[in-house]
Amino acid sequence: MSTLIDRRESRSTNGRTSTESSTPAERLRTTMAACRVQFTWFGTKKSLTAEQKAQAAEPFDAEGQFLSAGKKLLDTKHNNFRAVTAIRGKITDHWRELTLPFPEPGVRLIKHDQIEAFDQSMADLEAELDDAVRTLDQHFDELKQAAAQRLGTLFSPTDYPATLVGLFGVCWDYPNVEPPDYLIGLSPELYRQEQERVRARFEEAVQLAEQAFLDEFAKLVAHLTERITGTNEDGSPKVFRDSAVGNLCEFFARFRSLDVRSNQQLDELVTRAQRAVRGVAAQDIRDSHSTRREVVEQLSRVQSSLDAMLIDRPRRRILRNASAGGEA
Repeated sequence: MSTLIDRRESRSTNGRTSTESSTPAERLRTTMAACRVQFTWFGTKKSLTAEQKAQAAEPFDAEGQFLSAGKKLLDTKHNNFRAVTAIRGKITDHWRELTLPFPEPGVRLIKHDQIEAFDQSMADLEAELDDAVRTLDQHFDELKQAAAQRLGTLFSPTDYPATLVGLFGVCWDYPNVEPPDYLIGLSPELYRQEQERVRARFEEAVQLAEQAFLDEFAKLVAHLTERITGTNEDGSPKVFRDSAVGNLCEFFARFRSLDVRSNQQLDELVTRAQRAVRGVAAQDIRDSHSTRREVVEQLSRVQSSLDAMLIDRPRRRILRNASAGGEA
């Protein structure tokens, strides 16, 4: 962790601390670190050989070289395979919940004071994934036998490894997105250019975070309002689940934790929505007409303002290379 601490200190500019930074981009740059999560995942699909494609094309009187075809090696709907996939989703969700987007493929930003807890939780999730893979491996022969029955003559034992252990995994690190110090001595001008590039990336990160919060907030408010006021085709009220309120409250907590105070209007709308549901349980909305009406009135005003923001927001210039792919 010493390298991370050193990196935090080096990000302070002109002797200012993070709390003294004057812009949202500077606050991001001085209080957050880049965080990358990557998966190793066994591929369950394989292209057919040229001979197999030619054979598959015959019933259609087509040429095999113009046919794209593949085979599925394992049943991904098998309960144990689904368990492995579910942990991957769990890891991705956990990473996204604690981080903000960054305009570099596969990289997000995490607060410095969250790194240690994130490291521990990821280690726990990695162990959980390893356990699930070992359990899946115990059923590997069963899965291969089922594949042999489904694939017929397309089945080939050489498509399968001896074991699945080690073929599914996750790793995470904290890449340095700052210009390397050695550039100062090699080329001060290049170092200045790199500083400008990084500064622009953090400004873009602020915009991406703002967009993400705005989109999520608008969807949650619209969903809650619709569930409270909406009716089915027969005129009966729609089912109103506790999660409709709970998800909005979880958003408030995450927004307050990660917000870099880049948009005062959005901050004010979040505060207004928070007041609208503060101390109000889902059952209170179901049971009390006056409570339901008051919540709807306040959230409707918030929703109208959010809709205007979504329409009026400027189109952002995305710096990342769209062709690079990856999770940002």
